[in-house]
Amino acid sequence: MKLWRYKNYEEYRAAQEDANLRKWNRCFVLKDNVEMLSAYIKANVPDLKFGICHGTRLGKEQEWFRDYLDIEVIGTEISSAATKFPHTIQWDFHDVKPEWIGAVDFIYSNSFDHSWKPVECLDAWMSCIKPGGVCILEWSKCSIPSSKSDPFGATEAEYEGMILDNYYIQDRLRAMGKVYPTTFFVVAHAD
Repeated sequence: MKLWRYKNYEEYRAAQEDANLRKWNRCFVLKDNVEMLSAYIKANVPDLKFGICHGTRLGKEQEWFRDYLDIEVIGTEISSAATKFPHTIQWDFHDVKPEWIGAVDFIYSNSFDHSWKPVECLDAWMSCIKPGGVCILEWSKCSIPSSKSDPFGATEAEYEGMILDNYYIQDRLRAMGKVYPTTFFVVAHAD
């Protein structure tokens, strides 16, 4: 695993804001993949009510999950541009709102590589997952390099190892991404 080192939180936040604005009109999430994940969630998570998509830039993933699942789904985005998109809040995904703890049916992110503290970030997300719920992390070869805008770089095996340190991999789903084949790690609490 590789992790870009920032001088402080302000440098991290500025790098994320800059990356968001540089990639302003680019969406790396595929609608077909959200449809596939929605079918999986419907079949495997009971009593669906609420989901969160972290690091959503344009907000497409929460829009599509809302359509496919017909439940409340919000997105978080650290950039001030978040307020321009429906169902998106400006929020650092490392942080947890008290009302989310143990109350979220699913969390999805294709932006885990934007975490500057991936272990703490995953712990925060998993604290939100209700019993029977899941956290879905998207991984592709694009997740391997570490850079100022994508600080967490790891191979698929390294993602797996980090997850298994504290959690259970319920499933690995595979699909095509924008550039490379993609693995979706379906993370759950160990029983």
